[in-house]
Amino acid sequence: MSEKVTKSNEEWKQILSAKEYQVLRAKGTEPAGTGEYDKFYPKAGEGYFACRGCGNPLYSAQAKFNSGCGWPAFDKCYANSVSTEVDNSFGMRRVEIMCAKCDGHLGHVFEGEHLTSTNERHCVNSVSVRFVKGAPPAEIAEETVADKAGGARPSGCLVC
Repeated sequence: MSEKVTKSNEEWKQILSAKEYQVLRAKGTEPAGTGEYDKFYPKAGEGYFACRGCGNPLYSAQAKFNSGCGWPAFDKCYANSVSTEVDNSFGMRRVEIMCAKCDGHLGHVFEGEHLTSTNERHCVNSVSVRFVKGAPPAEIAEETVADKAGGARPSGCLVC
């Protein structure tokens, strides 16, 4: 990851659509099952998913899986591409995932569901990412949020 991207709200509003701004900057959520990448499953090595706000590579095509939750799901991210913060909104404790480069809201991460071998599901808003064909700009290792944080995360997704 290169250096942090810092913009004012006005600058973000000039480069993002209203929907992108609502999710990436105001921490909104797109309705389940409506995102362009919910049912999109590229082949391994075909490309990667990058932050729609700043272009930071976040997820490999291979990390995407069908969780059935209504949002794109990934079981690991590129190393140092995602940051986390505890989110106590809506009367529950969740772990928010954000782009480590621009702090754009991606969604939430959940553990303990046993859907993949990593036992981690990144529940991501389609509007927060874009699919880029080809290899990422540099070879990047993948990791889980738990690998990085060394702690347990909440399970189950009520509102990603």
